[in-house]
Amino acid sequence: MISRRKRVVRKGSRTARPGAGGDLGTASILLADDHEIMRKGVRHILAGALRGGAYGEASNPGEIIRMVRKKKWDLVILGASLPGRGGLEVLKDIRKIRPTLPVVFLSIHAGEQIAVRALRAGASGYLTRQTTSEDVVNAVRKILAGGQFVTASLAERLAREIQTGSETVPHERLSDREFQVFHLLAAGLTVKQAAERLHLSPQTVSTYRARILEKMRMETNADFVRYAVQHRLLDECFGPAGS
Repeated sequence: MISRRKRVVRKGSRTARPGAGGDLGTASILLADDHEIMRKGVRHILAGALRGGAYGEASNPGEIIRMVRKKKWDLVILGASLPGRGGLEVLKDIRKIRPTLPVVFLSIHAGEQIAVRALRAGASGYLTRQTTSEDVVNAVRKILAGGQFVTASLAERLAREIQTGSETVPHERLSDREFQVFHLLAAGLTVKQAAERLHLSPQTVSTYRARILEKMRMETNADFVRYAVQHRLLDECFGPAGS
């Protein structure tokens, strides 16, 4: 009788603290990404490692925002590349609607610049294409328990930024969307290819390009490439069109 009562207490305790131990309890997680394989893959990883939990899925910015408004989720795992609007813009919208809702920013790109921007916008964690299944599980556990999750290399980058103070380099003056466009053009994509990648019109990308040239006091895409190489930003590029 005593042992059974203890088991009941432990079970209730796990339900009260989603993410503790090997359980999600009653935690609800919204998987928000435009790639079904990404959503199903993350769901499979979590379901295989953590018991319990309820999942929802959304594939575009409008659907994501509607679901965030409709239900009180415990966690959102948000993809960086979304049709029409980037993940950073959607993250900012989520912060306005649900200021305390934890969001894990999930990107197929390894760039620390994107990670820093995501954390500044209010993300509770950042996962990249190098992320292991164990990292995904650990991130969800830690964030549901009230913490944050970043990789060791990103933690070092953030520490360096704090030590160097508020000095701003030219590319950090760009908006999030401008930085995305800059990244793509510096990686060698044409305006048309960048537009396809970002789900924008070529005219819109051309407008962003003009703003970037003005802000960074440059004249051509070749200047983008030279600058990106100098600041090691191509290590963080989005890859060729269609990847």
